Amino acid sequence: MSRSENARDLELLEQVARNDRKAIALLYQRHHLRLYRYLLRFTKNEAVAEELVNETFIDVWRSAGTFEGRSQVSSWILSIGRNKAISLLRKRSDAELDEDYASGLQDDRDTPEVSALKQDKALAMRLCIDRLSDEHREVIDLVYYQEKAIKEIAVILSVPENTVKTRVFHARKKLSDLLMKSGIDRGWP
Repeated sequence: MSRSENARDLELLEQVARNDRKAIALLYQRHHLRLYRYLLRFTKNEAVAEELVNETFIDVWRSAGTFEGRSQVSSWILSIGRNKAISLLRKRSDAELDEDYASGLQDDRDTPEVSALKQDKALAMRLCIDRLSDEHREVIDLVYYQEKAIKEIAVILSVPENTVKTRVFHARKKLSDLLMKSGIDRGWP
């Protein structure tokens, strides 16, 4: 996220703190899809992810005035959503995680064969990622899917930056091993 985007988010958050309904709608519009995708990968349940997105933005509305600016607004929003998801999953002992869940976007310019290869590889990649520990899976998601920097991940997870670096290193190593054992090379498709 560029500085100008974060500056715009900060401006919107200040307006939200002054109970500006248009500002919360704009903030929601800017971040709900990314938050939803993150929470969907976290919970593996579309309805739960959507519910958590709504609850997160209710909290953003209520606590906008407490934002201290120690991170990007997008990281703060992800952190609120993550904490809500953890709380919900702890409360729900019956929360089922879908082991067959896989996400991937198809490039319309690809041939059907290449598209099929990409889908198969995306599914295999997702299955390998799902075999990582919760901590490793989460940092892989934040680095590659959410495109967050180490510093931002440390804020989201409430851990030191060196802990994040260590987790990312070990997660990449483990994922590489799992991919190799699955017969997947690092190239694409």
